[in-house]
Amino acid sequence: MANTTAMPTTPTTKILAIGTFPPGTDMQLVQRILPSEVRETAQLYLEGKIDQWYSLQDRAGVAFIVNVPDVNQAHEMLEALPLGQAHLMTFSLFPLGPLKPLSKLLSPSDGQ
Repeated sequence: MANTTAMPTTPTTKILAIGTFPPGTDMQLVQRILPSEVRETAQLYLEGKIDQWYSLQDRAGVAFIVNVPDVNQAHEMLEALPLGQAHLMTFSLFPLGPLKPLSKLLSPSDGQ
């Protein structure tokens, strides 16, 4: 009989959020909103809600590592920022968790 033990699921511990500007975005409007966007983003960092933040190297935009375990919660938080409220930045959200293959180090091998 085949081993039907299910692999344990990996919990979501953080969200990778990549924010970009849709084609046709008015970048002059973005520049006017940017000071308040930066202040509010810094506040989220100081509150521990954003763990890390980066600039994208290949286009205008940002990448955040967000300290929430739920994509919907991350979406609500990011849409509340000034650029989100103005519908000038869109985010792609990717759940992250512990590296799943590491669990194999904790399980006994099948006679190997």
